[in-house]
Amino acid sequence: MKIGILGGGQLGRMFIQNALKYDDEFYTIDPASDAPCHNISYFTQGNFKDYQTVLDFGKDKDVVTIEIEHVNADALAELENQGVKVVPNSKIVKTIQQKILQKEFYKENDIPSPDFEIMDGSSEEIKIEFPFVQKLNTGGYDGKGVQVIKDADDLKKLWVEDSVLEKLVDIDKELSVIVAKNERGETKTFPVTEMVADPKLNLLDFNICPTNISDDVAQQIEKITNKFLEVVESPGLFAIELFLDKNGKVWVNETAPRLHNSGHQSQEGNANSQFEQMYRVVTNSPLADTEAFTFSGMLNLVGADEFSGKVIYDGLDEVMKMPKTYVHLYGKTETKPGRKMGHINVLADSREELMDKLISIKSKVIVKS
Repeated sequence: MKIGILGGGQLGRMFIQNALKYDDEFYTIDPASDAPCHNISYFTQGNFKDYQTVLDFGKDKDVVTIEIEHVNADALAELENQGVKVVPNSKIVKTIQQKILQKEFYKENDIPSPDFEIMDGSSEEIKIEFPFVQKLNTGGYDGKGVQVIKDADDLKKLWVEDSVLEKLVDIDKELSVIVAKNERGETKTFPVTEMVADPKLNLLDFNICPTNISDDVAQQIEKITNKFLEVVESPGLFAIELFLDKNGKVWVNETAPRLHNSGHQSQEGNANSQFEQMYRVVTNSPLADTEAFTFSGMLNLVGADEFSGKVIYDGLDEVMKMPKTYVHLYGKTETKPGRKMGHINVLADSREELMDKLISIKSKVIVKS
């Protein structure tokens, strides 16, 4: 099978690394000539946001998928018209890549998500109460295109672009759940993970599984995932990011229609990883077992503040001596502040042991140049 992937980043790289045990051909496209997938796939340097480029790339593939949602969804729709299978389909990609459509999707389907209003880029009349979160309609990721407006004085920094203005949630925990659905209608859900963010970079710092939540919270999440899988009219692997507020209520923050940073610990922590599951979805195979074996966690390796240039992983040798510790580098030769360069997965027998190991690793490794 010829599998085409829009995007040549680390998610595509790990997907291909996992899927090389099967008999398929993998094609990727990315604007960067040295993208992480460039040397492990049939690689095309090109713009996945350009209509004709995406059409030309996908027309001879058996299936086209994505590892980033900021792609030309109109071209995906035309590929579908031409008989190319697109997973997830163009409709859900278009819905999720626009925050306004995504929020309206939750509202229409009674999926709990924070109250919001739409700003059309020109309106001066804002009805939503302070504080609120502004999310640009398109293009935001990894904390970009998102800002908190605390009070009237903050309005001066409001972006004058199409946006969602969303009620600020008093967050107790940030959670994530990865779900999958194939063309047969079969569904699987990974165990819920807890995300611990770096407050400075607004990037995922640690991800831990299982999370410590009550039965009531677990039931709320199960209801959300069941409803999402029921109403999403597309096969795909989806990462549903959640907020647990301080009153015990679960809200959907947003959904990614692709592999996700919050699922990396599944590589060693679960019976099968999110990358294996994505392969099963794309090829319409039976979905994989998602059982968690033990306590597992993940630490992002992110470029340190003061360094730009050829990457050096200072302290990695020491970490590689640690038991039940697994290094995953992304094939990026150049580091810069805040850039995701790799991650480290850890297994442990308790949550306390897991956190101790993750904190220890964070103190040992510096991504520098």
